[in-house]
Amino acid sequence: MKLRIALVAAVALLAPSCGGSAADESSTTSVAGSGDGATTSSAFAPAEGALVVYSGRNESFVDPVVDRFTAETGIEVAVRYAGTSELATALLEEGANSPADVFWAQDPAFIGGLANEGALTTLPQDLVAMVPERFRDGDGRWVGITGRSRVLVYNTDLVSQDELPDSVFDLTEPEWSRRFGIAPTNGSFVAFVTGMILAAGEEATRVWLEGVAANEPEIFDGNGPIVDAVVAGDLDAGLVNHYYLLQRIAELGEVPAENLFFPSGDPGGLVMATGAGVLASSDMAEAAEQFIAFLLAAESQAHFLSLFEYPLVDGVGTPEGQVALAELPTLDIDLTDTADTLEPALTLIAESGLS
Repeated sequence: MKLRIALVAAVALLAPSCGGSAADESSTTSVAGSGDGATTSSAFAPAEGALVVYSGRNESFVDPVVDRFTAETGIEVAVRYAGTSELATALLEEGANSPADVFWAQDPAFIGGLANEGALTTLPQDLVAMVPERFRDGDGRWVGITGRSRVLVYNTDLVSQDELPDSVFDLTEPEWSRRFGIAPTNGSFVAFVTGMILAAGEEATRVWLEGVAANEPEIFDGNGPIVDAVVAGDLDAGLVNHYYLLQRIAELGEVPAENLFFPSGDPGGLVMATGAGVLASSDMAEAAEQFIAFLLAAESQAHFLSLFEYPLVDGVGTPEGQVALAELPTLDIDLTDTADTLEPALTLIAESGLS
């Protein structure tokens, strides 16, 4: 019941942020396997015998991998694309009658919540062991697929090095008033807040959110528009995921912006994982596990690397110009525990006046 309440709150809060760039949530349905990458907004009706994936990742990110999986295995895949919170809610409501075989979530909070409800089966140990321990469920119910770090993107023409904050908590100081942007209804911001609660507690998180609100940040629906505003010089800085700026650099060339990675132990530098698991109700568990293994294969991980997310399988590489995943500053928390702080995170964001 607690998870259901949190998910209902999440859908209400996150609805405006669905859609956007390749790494944002979307709300379309795609059926892969025919090679045409068809997309439709009609009701989801997977073909009989197709492996059904509920994906909180955008289709331009997922479809190339799905198409290769079908080409190499002959297994047709039907993908339902929507926001991670929306899909988690649907899975909870559908229960044992869900057509889904695989859930691929943007962050560990929502997939962890479903795992705690018994909705996911235990994955084979050799599959889970392909990624570092900190990026997988301790009980093997979901495994990380890619990593993404929270950062402060800033305009190098507008913000000097000595002005940069030492901690995300410094953004409540008067000198940052009306100078930065956030996307409080975006799933990645919510995930960041779940981590802050684990690291600093609910009261400190409440104080921070209220302090940020008092500084009147510019409010956006997603990370991409924040980076665009910073690159254009319309905004000094913004809290986003690391890869958005890297994508803009790949598109535009040199830009007057850089990512600030907060130091280890600071909630502003939380390194999250997208995650995938197999539904306990699936009657295609073997194919579902095969699909997740395919996501962790070197060629798929290299595809994710080309989109500037961190591969979680050792030896694939590091986004250009970034430090290696093992050296990336982060918060020392168990990502599985973010499922337990999802409800208070949503409540605190709503009560702060930011959403």
